[in-house]
Amino acid sequence: MASPFVEIEVDDRVVKVTNPERVYFPEVGATKLDVVEYYLAVGPGIVNALWERPCMLHRFPKGLAGDKVHQKRLPSGAPDWVETVQLFFPRWKRTADELCVTELGAVIWAVQMSTVEFHPWNSRRGQTEQPDEWRIDLDPGPEASYDTVRKVAHVAHEVLDELGAVGYPKTSGSKGLHVYVRIRPDGDHKVVRRGALAFAREVERRAPDLVTTTWWKKDRDPEAVFVDYNQNARDHTIAAAYSLRGLPDARVSTPIRWEEIDDADPRDFTIRTVPKRFAEVGDLHADIDDHVFDIAPLLEWADRDEAEGKADEGEPDDNDD
Repeated sequence: MASPFVEIEVDDRVVKVTNPERVYFPEVGATKLDVVEYYLAVGPGIVNALWERPCMLHRFPKGLAGDKVHQKRLPSGAPDWVETVQLFFPRWKRTADELCVTELGAVIWAVQMSTVEFHPWNSRRGQTEQPDEWRIDLDPGPEASYDTVRKVAHVAHEVLDELGAVGYPKTSGSKGLHVYVRIRPDGDHKVVRRGALAFAREVERRAPDLVTTTWWKKDRDPEAVFVDYNQNARDHTIAAAYSLRGLPDARVSTPIRWEEIDDADPRDFTIRTVPKRFAEVGDLHADIDDHVFDIAPLLEWADRDEAEGKADEGEPDDNDD
């Protein structure tokens, strides 16, 4: 017997979704069709977050009860209207054609191919080696409370305000918090990462009891929040705004306002609750492209730190593919 399917109309596309009743999130009973309907509900937000960015897919072919697949290359069988961008991976001297979203239909097709999470680059198709997005990742240690993450977020906000940079916060969809800043695509990933490290060190200076920039995990204070500057390295990706996460409660990486930091609980933003919130408040990151920051002051801080002998312990190689 042929597997059941439904046809989903997305703008001027029709996407055939097979096995729509397959349970993807057993704890909350959310099905593949629920995942489709979730992404339709936040369509403008997820498309804005992914627009023309190379995108890694986190796929769960059997739902969360099965194995998770990290996939850079576009799954086979894509319609000709699903766009890609070719990337080169120097370590292996290979290329990969990654999903490059320019319309909501491509998101829904990726869900049909069992994608739950979308992890985009911080650069776009036209200039893949020059990021236009600086990402601040507040990653709590194993013994750090989310209240500590909140406190560090306020310190980061203070520094951003002093720099004249507009930060756009969102829950990570797990235990942390992300802040995105739109930047001019002038430097490569190493330049942006260098600036991000300088910013992280400034946040650490202001809250030394709460923050760490120590590279090696075994050497970090487990109660501190690691400001993970390495998320700005080439081919390092984190879940997009409005991306579901592969967690039992079907949590969502959700944009929030700065004034919501103290009250917003990441556990409250799920596949069931975010569509209503999106309908009420819209995409809180919608105008991020209107606030572009020049990272030159961060690079001046990096020069200062290096002159004082502060080494970069974790200079990364390009990831493999």
